[in-house]
Amino acid sequence: MFGRKKKKQLHNHIDTLIGINTNITGNISFSGGLRVDGHIVGNVVATDDEHSSTLVLSDEGSIEGEIKVANIIINGTVIGPIHAQGYLELQAKAKVYGDVHYGSLEIQLGASVEGKMIHQGKLELENKQPAEKLITLIPTASDKQSSSSENDVV
Repeated sequence: MFGRKKKKQLHNHIDTLIGINTNITGNISFSGGLRVDGHIVGNVVATDDEHSSTLVLSDEGSIEGEIKVANIIINGTVIGPIHAQGYLELQAKAKVYGDVHYGSLEIQLGASVEGKMIHQGKLELENKQPAEKLITLIPTASDKQSSSSENDVV
């Protein structure tokens, strides 16, 4: 009621489970929901439409490769780029080494990302091209004055 937001309802069931003692080398394509408790060396890509696929990576799991799934919840380790067109949640034990492209984002205390965080707006997803966002810092008159007075020698 106060200050609590309801989370988006993600895919409400898991179709495929990769167990904790499972190691996979190779690319995985799936539809629906995938939970990874094991270790994958390869790309993980959802084949169904852009809004219904979900990947859950547990704190015991790891993926070394590119991930392209609409909704992603990570609590393990990812080495490679992530593309979450919809929702991305980085839980407390999440460790990401690679660029992260996301639609909406939730990061819990303790999660870490070593890479760029790139927001993908709705227009960018429809056009399949990232919009350029350029920021130019222009010094004000007071900035110019303070920098010249710092360089004066007494």
